[in-house]
Amino acid sequence: MPAPSATLPETGFLRLSHILGDPKTDPPTPAILPISRASWWAGIKAGRYPKGVKLGQRSIAWRVEDIRALIDRLAAGKAATEQHPE
Repeated sequence: MPAPSATLPETGFLRLSHILGDPKTDPPTPAILPISRASWWAGIKAGRYPKGVKLGQRSIAWRVEDIRALIDRLAAGKAATEQHPE
């Protein structure tokens, strides 16, 4: 299975439903990051996840480049944890 970052476009924006998935769409949108909406917003508030870009009064999206960097950072952290379990 290819890495999620390999299936992302090079540039552009992603909506929250693209990042966290949406099982209600037909076909269901798979999650890039398997976390809840509450965890996503808490991570943004804590500075762990990138802030979105307001596209309109009620519309927020995230730069693909920021999501790719987040995936790479999370993968590097997981690899470091697997190499040095405490």
